[in-house]
Amino acid sequence: MARPRTPLLSRERIVEAALALVDAEGLEALSTRRLAAELSVSGPSLYNHFATKDELLDAVVDSVMGEVDLGMFAPDTRSGGGAGSGGDWRTALRDWARSYRAALAGHPHIVPVLAQGPGRRPNALRLADAVYGCLVEAGWPRGQATRIGALMRYFITGSALGSFAAGFPEDVQLYAGDYPHLGEAHRLAEHRRAVDEGAFETGLEALLDGLALRFERGGTDHNGSEGPTATAPTAPSPHSVSGPA
Repeated sequence: MARPRTPLLSRERIVEAALALVDAEGLEALSTRRLAAELSVSGPSLYNHFATKDELLDAVVDSVMGEVDLGMFAPDTRSGGGAGSGGDWRTALRDWARSYRAALAGHPHIVPVLAQGPGRRPNALRLADAVYGCLVEAGWPRGQATRIGALMRYFITGSALGSFAAGFPEDVQLYAGDYPHLGEAHRLAEHRRAVDEGAFETGLEALLDGLALRFERGGTDHNGSEGPTATAPTAPSPHSVSGPA
């Protein structure tokens, strides 16, 4: 009987195994030796596909960015325009933010790397381009579109860094006496998902409400100034647009 064939080594297979390892044990577990063992190959064979560990980590992070839905920014063939050209930029941002957070929630150990920005990662740059393009096409000044992209990245990645509710010990005695307003804090962990998801949705709607009010003023701040980047001779590069990688 023929022996089972070992699947051919490929970039995709390496990235998939590396992501599974990081998901299970954290970034510190990712090493050439450990990954080779997981794949049942020799360590040097990995270098045929990735020259360095940093290159591999970039590919792993970008694979997570590839899970984020960007369909809400695509042109709508029925109306002849996308979210930015006659569509609803607010709905597009809301749907994208939820998809982005869901991707990060599925791979929390990756979040610290993502928070550093898109770098040269293709999926991350496509994401930044889509968000920025939607806002500019909707009528936002370029400088404001840049800042909104950054604001959304800060909010979404921050919400995925950890659980607010899980940070409170389930010890009723801890809060008794000294912390009179935290009498129910010991129950937060029990309702972790509802608290954390509710906080994200509350923050997202508050953020979008504020942006909608600013949009009605023509994308200006409280004193009518669009901001210093509005006078830039060229559009900001994708690296500084929304940087959500």
